[in-house]
Amino acid sequence: MTALSQQKRFTLEWIDERARRFSDWHLKIWEYAEPAWREYKSAKAYCDLLRAEGFEVEEGSGGMPTAFAATWGKGGPVLGSYAEYDAVPGNSQQVVPYQAPRPGLHPWAAGHTDPHSALGTTALAGVLAAKAAMEKFGLKGTLKFFGEPAEKVCGSKPVHAAKGYFDGADAFISYHPHFTNTAIWDTQCGSYWSAVFTFETLAPETWIDKSLVPTRHTSHTAARCPGAIDALCLMYTMTKYTKEAMFPHTGTWTLNEFVMVAGDATSDNLPPRFSQIQYSWRSPMLGVQQQIYNVLANNARHAAGTTGCRVSVRWVTKTRVGLTNHAMADVTFENMKLAGAPKFSDEAREFGRKIQASLGLEPQENPFLEDAERLMPPQEYEAYLRRALPEWQHHYTSDDYVDYTWHAPTVRLLTMRPRLRPPNVGYEYPAWVHNALGGLPAAINPGIFLGAKTIAATLIDLLTSPEILERAQSEFKERTGGGIGGAEWVAPLLPRDFQAPVDLRWPEYIETVRGEEWWIPTPASGAGMGEVL
Repeated sequence: MTALSQQKRFTLEWIDERARRFSDWHLKIWEYAEPAWREYKSAKAYCDLLRAEGFEVEEGSGGMPTAFAATWGKGGPVLGSYAEYDAVPGNSQQVVPYQAPRPGLHPWAAGHTDPHSALGTTALAGVLAAKAAMEKFGLKGTLKFFGEPAEKVCGSKPVHAAKGYFDGADAFISYHPHFTNTAIWDTQCGSYWSAVFTFETLAPETWIDKSLVPTRHTSHTAARCPGAIDALCLMYTMTKYTKEAMFPHTGTWTLNEFVMVAGDATSDNLPPRFSQIQYSWRSPMLGVQQQIYNVLANNARHAAGTTGCRVSVRWVTKTRVGLTNHAMADVTFENMKLAGAPKFSDEAREFGRKIQASLGLEPQENPFLEDAERLMPPQEYEAYLRRALPEWQHHYTSDDYVDYTWHAPTVRLLTMRPRLRPPNVGYEYPAWVHNALGGLPAAINPGIFLGAKTIAATLIDLLTSPEILERAQSEFKERTGGGIGGAEWVAPLLPRDFQAPVDLRWPEYIETVRGEEWWIPTPASGAGMGEVL
């Protein structure tokens, strides 16, 4: 069991004394609400702050404009954590107890769902508190703090890993807001792969033999080459038909698609020349990931051949699966117990009750889930998680933190984000509810500060108790069959020269003569779609 040393007590008090600073920081990032690969304001804000705190900061690390790598200190141990700050398109919401997208923007603009604004703030506060203790007590070591954009497409961590940014580290702490307060024990996240298939109509004039047509020079009446839009539609349809043939529907694997760009706006009898569709899939095993891709690639080739197109594939990301470390989970949860369970204020509870009333529900005395205000031991959470999983499945859902786990002992820390208690088992709150609560300091701050204190105290243990770090590293070597390069170690799945797909048509905010707006032009009213049918 870890003790509340003077260094740890200092970090806990340091965070409490600066609670308003970090609460304001969270709201700043929450208000930016910038989506994947387009987090320009958020990344700059982090870089400026870290430089002011004395860190050496590499902006645009790994060739990613909104990523960064910050370092402070000298010598070992080398300990790291990271911030995420991307928001999610289609989730714009104000901090009000009813559905209300942010004014002045398209109603389907971005908003923080998890929220990553709290994720980054929590890790930042924990690392800065540890740094302050290192300065006060003369502790030796190096802190690394990464800016990881585009987590919603698992975009940056596999790139940082492939390019060597995680090399030489001794331990990492991964944090995420959750509905519980715990540390992951065995069932870490699985793998997430994503690729964009591009269809191009290069030679539509060769589609038919025009010598057979009397009016051979009149394109308006000629049989038109199907083109890129038809290729995309066939790809979409064939993949829906073959989805059940990719892998048995066990292991909770998923496949999702997103149409990025599609063709030309035209009134002529001309084929669309260009279309793109993104596929993202997650599963508990790398072999399953490859099998899914094999079917996708086969579908793409056939869709292209049927429509007179050329098809190419651009990888967005490939993550590994998570590697657990019990030693790291143990010390982290012990420090969570030192920090103490979080509690909601009356302000937060009243806001939750107002949400319930606005949805026509009976307001509850305590509108939040009970698990948000208690600590859940890792083994208890493990049992909870595995209730719906088959015995053979060792990973579940996805997150690109998994790439950290193969370079140094890593813990996956979770602390509560506000989730409302459903009125009955089958009820699910709409997404805007969670998004609104994520922007309310009274509701989100208890989880932020518990996470920050836990991170800070765990970093202090790793800096001051060599035996704790030694246990974690010994377990890492055992699980990887000898450490980096060992018999059971899995190398990064992306090549070292991989170019992150920052140039693709990702949703973003733009500047026009009308001011800042979402990439879909802001409508005068409603969603801009005209009369509802």
